[in-house]
Amino acid sequence: MAASTTFYEQQSANRRKSILLLFSAGVLLGVLGFAIGFGTTGDPFGGLGFTAIAVVLAILLAVGSYYGGDRAVLAASKAQPADEATHTQLLNVVREMTLAANLPMPKVYIIPDTALNAFATGRDPEHASIAVTQGLLDRLNREELQGVIAHELGHVRNFDIRFMLLIGVVVGGVALLADMFLRYSIFFGGGRRGRSDRGGGGGNPLQLVMFVLAIVLAILAPLAARLVQLSVSRQREYLADATAVELTRNPRGIEGALWKLGTDQEVLEVANRSTQHLYIVNPIRKFEKRATSVWATHPALVDRIDRLRELYSGPPLTAEERELLSAH
Repeated sequence: MAASTTFYEQQSANRRKSILLLFSAGVLLGVLGFAIGFGTTGDPFGGLGFTAIAVVLAILLAVGSYYGGDRAVLAASKAQPADEATHTQLLNVVREMTLAANLPMPKVYIIPDTALNAFATGRDPEHASIAVTQGLLDRLNREELQGVIAHELGHVRNFDIRFMLLIGVVVGGVALLADMFLRYSIFFGGGRRGRSDRGGGGGNPLQLVMFVLAIVLAILAPLAARLVQLSVSRQREYLADATAVELTRNPRGIEGALWKLGTDQEVLEVANRSTQHLYIVNPIRKFEKRATSVWATHPALVDRIDRLRELYSGPPLTAEERELLSAH
């Protein structure tokens, strides 16, 4: 039986969705800037200054993370360089997959933890690093390990760090713009709108409407932008899964790995809310006290596995299997 979809089709669909979500965040930033500009000055272009300052600040923050974030993440994860003598199979698998992906050999690290997980970081393929836990090495077979490494190299080849930086700049710009406007409104009373009202002119009714709209957007837009950012993150995980199949030509490898990672009961202590999006599966388990956020950084594992099964016309997960995965 022919597969109902191919990894090429999945890759194309996920790239389109990522670009659409990025465009949506950009539109949100533009609408917020327009509303603030019109509401505070009566001029549709009055918010350009606010918007420009917010975007510049977001870029400066993002650039610092872009160039130094990988070292910080590896240090926070207590990752140690892989040793050729001790981790021969891992390094061989990484070499195989880099050849398949036509990428430079990344730096490889081991996280001394019994939990199953892995992540990739680095600003481009020439400065990439892959880290895997000792538990993952101990419990995955070679086929599954290939799937995990191919997934992480998929993030590298797809420039996901760079793409997420771009969406982070837009989302950060929305948050900074909203914060500056709300502070401006509190301390200066809305600028020209307040001065017009005090002068007895009554102000421009449309400007007043836009000012109120700007306040509403300033409250809601950061939440909406964050949701867009998380949606992009989930699409990039789907894309990396499809790339893993492209590199290994074996959907069962990454599928088996995701199943073991998804049903693992071990807690990855070194993970936190700021790094959880980097890992192949969310390292913060539902049963943990710190798992209180409603913002999902990863797509549901049942959906990821069902998508992989579509590639070889396999049956979807049963109700019992879905319940088992959803409980972790």
